Amino acid sequence: MSAVPGRFLTIEGIEGVGKSTQVARLSQGLNERGIAHVVTREPGGTPLAERIREIVLSSDDARGETLPPTAELLLMFAARAVHVTNLVEPNLRAGRWVVCDRFIDATYAYQGGGRRLSADAIGRLETMVLGARRPDLTLLLDAPVEQALGRARKRNAGAAADRFESERAEFFERVRDAYRARAAAEPDRIAVIDASQSVDRVATQILELLEARSWIS
Repeated sequence: MSAVPGRFLTIEGIEGVGKSTQVARLSQGLNERGIAHVVTREPGGTPLAERIREIVLSSDDARGETLPPTAELLLMFAARAVHVTNLVEPNLRAGRWVVCDRFIDATYAYQGGGRRLSADAIGRLETMVLGARRPDLTLLLDAPVEQALGRARKRNAGAAADRFESERAEFFERVRDAYRARAAAEPDRIAVIDASQSVDRVATQILELLEARSWIS
């Protein structure tokens, strides 16, 4: 087992900013440099956490009853507790990097900004579930809501939308504002990247950020 803990990188942003694409591109870049890593997502990442994800994302109509915002928040942290305990921490301790599609910042943005739940309540759950664990670097892919949702609609054409994808633009404006506020409050951890650029340019900027920190070469 490596004595040096791995890096914990998270990629954040609203629907349609290209997170999944950039996670894959970053994984490719790490592979090319021989950096052992795992790719994961939230909610989800382990079999049990993925089962919780299905509950969170399924529409109210499909369930036959409403999932209130407080239940959504608690389920997010339930999935996160499983994910961190069973996947994130073991890989970091083994010296592997963890690249995660969304993490704690998404909760402050979606359940805090989008659902208007208390940041203090989220903070208490964060402390209970994560302790001192935070990402080493968060890459916030940012684009205007109209542009991002247009991409998402094109990507999901013909597919059923989940509970979040079905939200109106006003919801995503609040989510984006919450993300940007967190980035402004934690500039050393959260790097904002203009996701309206080309896929190649965004991928290059991400690798340049890692090079600037002397994490890769």
